[in-house]
Amino acid sequence: MSPLYFVIVDYDELNSLFHPGSIAIVGVSDTLIGSFMINMLLKHGFQGNIYPVNLHGGEVLGIKAYTSVKDIPGIVDYAYLQVPAQASIQVIKDCAAKGIKLAALFTAGFGESELEGGSELEQELVNIARQSGVRLLGPNCMGIYCPSSHLTFSLDFPQESGPVGVLCQSGGNSIHLVQAAAQHGIRFSKVISYGNAIDINEADLLEYFTQDQETKVIIAYIEGVRQGKRFFQALKAATQSKPVIVLKGGQTEAGAATTMSHTGSLAGSKEVWDSLIRQTGAISAHDIDECADMALAFLLMKPPSSRRTAAIGFGGGATVQIADDFYRAGLILPPLPEEVRRELKQFIPVQGNIFRNPVDASGIVWDTTKMAHAIKIIGNWSEIDLLIMYMGLDVGATPLYLTQVLGPLAETIINSAIELGKPVALVTYAIYSAKAHLGILKLQQMCSAAGLPFYTSIQRAANAMDKLIGYYETK
Repeated sequence: MSPLYFVIVDYDELNSLFHPGSIAIVGVSDTLIGSFMINMLLKHGFQGNIYPVNLHGGEVLGIKAYTSVKDIPGIVDYAYLQVPAQASIQVIKDCAAKGIKLAALFTAGFGESELEGGSELEQELVNIARQSGVRLLGPNCMGIYCPSSHLTFSLDFPQESGPVGVLCQSGGNSIHLVQAAAQHGIRFSKVISYGNAIDINEADLLEYFTQDQETKVIIAYIEGVRQGKRFFQALKAATQSKPVIVLKGGQTEAGAATTMSHTGSLAGSKEVWDSLIRQTGAISAHDIDECADMALAFLLMKPPSSRRTAAIGFGGGATVQIADDFYRAGLILPPLPEEVRRELKQFIPVQGNIFRNPVDASGIVWDTTKMAHAIKIIGNWSEIDLLIMYMGLDVGATPLYLTQVLGPLAETIINSAIELGKPVALVTYAIYSAKAHLGILKLQQMCSAAGLPFYTSIQRAANAMDKLIGYYETK
């Protein structure tokens, strides 16, 4: 298969994919599965015209259906295909005859599959699209999520817009990423699931998101690359403009073999990818949660001036873990000077607490006034540029989530942290019971409302801080 099918797209051409005035959905029916895309568009409030298309006409969800896109009376900006792979060839021909310039194929069964003739069918699809001037997204993709246009491919997606743009080769991972990030209050400018990438590919999308003023952070899940040199140039240009977080699928031998069956992609070696990340200044992630963790840091934290960090919370074991995990992440924990230690000891019991860095302030966990005072003293210490607050929910003879102090304590920590004006994050740990998970949701919501990064483990927080600072160090 030829690696290059079209010239590089310009911004306006690709931007029209995210802002269609009308959509033809081809292959619909009144069944739950057959009407899923129309149902989602209606429930998300899509304002344009929706044209169902199937072989029988009639109506779908009360909307007049047409037997061909050529029979639709109005202008159609975008076609979404959920037809069998063999039928997609004729549909694209009909799209060209109608003047439709963009088509997304939910349809699978092409080069990624083990079906006989799948690769040949994919090449035929490419040839027809190239000859007719129809741009293709997919096949084997979910399509577009753009809150400002009320486009979606999941009923659970938030309807508010935000500053994160996502290009994701996997439809399932795109849904996973949106849901994981939304839990932290992250919202998206656009998310595009692009599947086999036989036309619109990862380089096109990187170039688009680099120019997109609504996108401040880019996340990319990529299994393989169609145009290696162009992708390298696009990734390097993108990282010079904004943070780009890259999750590479298929970095192991087993994973690389699976990508061929998933999107038909050649994964490339881990060594090549590691080198590419280093040379371009992109940020490497190892799973979906890490993508969300890093996006949270980039969106909500000012760049720390250095790696000098202080941590304050409660739990002796957690204090030791903070020290270990932060040291491994390359964060510097300077020891508290004697004058700061003396000031803290005036209102924190000496017995059972740790006055180094990290600081274990278990003795004042029930006293929000003293906790606010401790945060102010440590946070204003001139020798640190980053403050981490940590609190456990499932530790102690009386777990914190069973008490009335959880809400007031969290509110005190959040408000005190904001007043400092320094980069601050809140970390929790030890989450095992169902009630503790409810406490986590409460903390996430409070932090999201206040614009404070929140992490559910010490290790995840340390990793996010390391990569946040590392990105700006390379700048």
